[in-house]
Amino acid sequence: MVKDSKEKKKEAVVGVINEARSMELLAIHQYMIQHYNLDNMDYGDLAAKVKLIAIDEMRHAEMFADRIKELGGEPTSDLAGKVVKGQKVEAVFPFDAKLEDHTIDRYNQFLILCREKGDSISAKLFESIIDEEQIHFNYFDNIKGHIENLDGTYLAQVAGTPSTTGLQTLGFVARRGTTGTPPAGA
Repeated sequence: MVKDSKEKKKEAVVGVINEARSMELLAIHQYMIQHYNLDNMDYGDLAAKVKLIAIDEMRHAEMFADRIKELGGEPTSDLAGKVVKGQKVEAVFPFDAKLEDHTIDRYNQFLILCREKGDSISAKLFESIIDEEQIHFNYFDNIKGHIENLDGTYLAQVAGTPSTTGLQTLGFVARRGTTGTPPAGA
């Protein structure tokens, strides 16, 4: 009877981690499509940042997969929803801010479930990823505000900027370093 209870707890935790993984997989696909489109629209700096955030999401998806495997589960490859294509630059950042806000809300719920099921390791994983999702939300919300408040001025300023992120495999959060400020050129 004790084993059944423990297995049910583990099953519940694997379920929410897999749900989180599917959310990450959706974000990866969404942000990659956006980064290609932003680059094609000649908003290189915005494209580069969205690409780096997609790389962060890839790392999150892998962290969730690793934890699922540790718990004896099978990581999902399903996306949590449908990728929205062909967005105008003015629509990208409000859309992404909303996506990140939803993610933070869900992950906080998942963190609580992990604690209730006695899995502090998975809870800590959610805590660390929530911190990074908050950085993503802040960036998207900030850009959304610039676009809304500065009309075309902000977009004119970033139009024509280079999109290259080099061969760096670090995502947006990792490139910020431990000081909370981005390295030069990031």
